[in-house]
Amino acid sequence: MRTLRVGIVAGEASGDILGAGLMQSLQRRCPGIQFEGIGGELMLEAGCRSLYPMERLSVMGLVEVLGRVPELLRERRRLVRHFIANPPDLFIGIDAPDFTLGMERQLKEAGIPTVHYVSPSVWAWKRKRIFKIKRCVDLLLTLFPFEAGVYEPTQQNLRFVGHPLAEIIPAQIDMDLAKESYGAAPGQQMLAVLPGSRGSELKYLAKPFLETARWLQARHPDLVFVMPAANQRRYDQLAEMVAAEYSDLNLRLVRGHSREVMAAADAILIASGTATLEACLLCKPMVVAYRMAGLTYKIYSRMIESRWISLPNVLAGEEMVPEILQEQVRPEVLGPLLQKALDDVEYRQRIEQVFGEIGETLRQNASERAAEAVLELLAQREKQSG
Repeated sequence: MRTLRVGIVAGEASGDILGAGLMQSLQRRCPGIQFEGIGGELMLEAGCRSLYPMERLSVMGLVEVLGRVPELLRERRRLVRHFIANPPDLFIGIDAPDFTLGMERQLKEAGIPTVHYVSPSVWAWKRKRIFKIKRCVDLLLTLFPFEAGVYEPTQQNLRFVGHPLAEIIPAQIDMDLAKESYGAAPGQQMLAVLPGSRGSELKYLAKPFLETARWLQARHPDLVFVMPAANQRRYDQLAEMVAAEYSDLNLRLVRGHSREVMAAADAILIASGTATLEACLLCKPMVVAYRMAGLTYKIYSRMIESRWISLPNVLAGEEMVPEILQEQVRPEVLGPLLQKALDDVEYRQRIEQVFGEIGETLRQNASERAAEAVLELLAQREKQSG
């Protein structure tokens, strides 16, 4: 067999996880397969030849990205020229639709088969994007089962593959043992506090989250708080803030290990984002909060079509967890909701049941199913051209 060449681009850490899993599954099926493009540490370890540092693509928010637009467009043009001059057998864009879909359209027009892994949130906002996606993408790999119905008007070639997180998150853990790692005694309640991994998220959420911890500690003196920091830079930022203003809190700050912290926690205060899906798969009660720049929120809020912003609620089809936005993100709102999450036994049992069912639905061996769909697309194209 000839050696396959695949162009592949991921824009942030969640895409890096998906990309690495797909690469490894393709490597098992196609020894010698080559990958080049943009990826993070996991994709690079899996053998992707990097053409551009992934962290330069990781930008959050409509307003915040404006200053980076010329650079991002320039880099996208350079990548397109590279792949058209050296056509791969296939191009895979992973999430980051504002960056990758434009590439996919140009490469598809140049005759290169294109795959997009992770449906943009067309169910949440700008549903008409499905027509653009149809023009850009030969195959769409989706993580969630409800997404197929959104694409029916375009008859998009689509495959639901499930979510890799559902396969790596344990269904059962020893809570007392897990808590012990973070300074909580057996039976002592623990709250995970996750204000996000980006600097912009910490700017808007770190203080309200810490103030909420103080509100809760006044009412639950034995409650233990654990706050994971995404990396050393975020750890330093949070450590400085805690030392200056929140040294009274029974709080432990840790580097990384957010999943382990959530697994050990009785409840979670969390920024809206991918981590809420992890919390859902861990069957944890949570309060989801988000704040952003005022102008960014005004723009986003006018485009939102979904009833909910958090994946646990979207996947459940009902409001299982509270969603608190913008100026409502304050201790007197968040605190009572977290008390319910910690102490309401019937609510906690309902969370465990519904979120457990979601985990079973998403546990589909996603990387293998995605690799199978990718190779089927290649086989179809080769049959058509042959």
